[in-house]
Amino acid sequence: MRPVREQFRSNHCAYFVSTQTIGRRSLFQTDHWAALLKSVLEHNSGDGYVLHAWVIMPDHLHLLLTPNESIEKAVQLIKGGFSFRVKRELGWLNDVWQQGFTDHRIRDNEDWEHHLDYIHQNPVDAGLSVDYPWMGFPNIGFPQGLKPLNVVDADVRAEARTLHPASNEVQAEALPLQSSSESQDRIPQGLKPHNFYDEDVRAKARTLHPSFEVRNKRRRCHAEMTFRKSL
Repeated sequence: MRPVREQFRSNHCAYFVSTQTIGRRSLFQTDHWAALLKSVLEHNSGDGYVLHAWVIMPDHLHLLLTPNESIEKAVQLIKGGFSFRVKRELGWLNDVWQQGFTDHRIRDNEDWEHHLDYIHQNPVDAGLSVDYPWMGFPNIGFPQGLKPLNVVDADVRAEARTLHPASNEVQAEALPLQSSSESQDRIPQGLKPHNFYDEDVRAKARTLHPSFEVRNKRRRCHAEMTFRKSL
C-alpha cells in the first residue's frame, strides 16, 4: 500500500523524484536524447526549482530538487519542457513519458545523504559505466530549511548527559567486565560514528552479497515514495 500523499505545495522542501519513459522504452540510451534532457534540466534550474542532483538512465530519470512553487509544477517544467523540445528539435511525434511520477520528501541529513548516494550508484547498480556521463551534482549542500541529523543527535545526547549524569559512570564500570569481542558487539550504535558504520557495512555487503546491497538500496529508497497521477 502506498503512503498517503503529504499536502505540501509551496514549501521549499527537497524531494527525490523518479519518472519513467512510456512503456519503459530505453529512449535515453541515445546521446542526443540524454543531452537534450540535460539541457532542459539545467534551463529550468533556478526559475522552477533548485537542482541538487540528477541521473538520466536509459528508461527513467531520478532527481533531487527543491521546487520554488510546488513539486507538480517543477516536474511539469521538466517533462513538459522535454516533450516540447524533442518534438520540435528531433522530430519525435509519439509520447515520451509515462503518466505521473513518484516523489519522496527529504526529512533529514541521513535521508539526504542516502538519496545522493542512490543517484550516484544507480548507473553502477544497473551495470552501466562507472564513468557514466549523464549524471550531475550541481548543488549537494544540505538544504538550509532542514536541520542536519548530526545536530539533532548532538542536542539529544547533550540533554541526556545533563539529565542522567550517572549513566556514563555505570557504563564505564560495566565495560571492563566484558570481553573485547562482547563489548564490541554490544556498543550502542549511537556511540559508533555513523558514517564509519555505514561505510563498513556497505563495503562488506558489496563484497559478500552485491545483489543484496542493490535490492536493499532500492527497497529503502522507494519504501516511502508517493505516486502522483498528474502529468
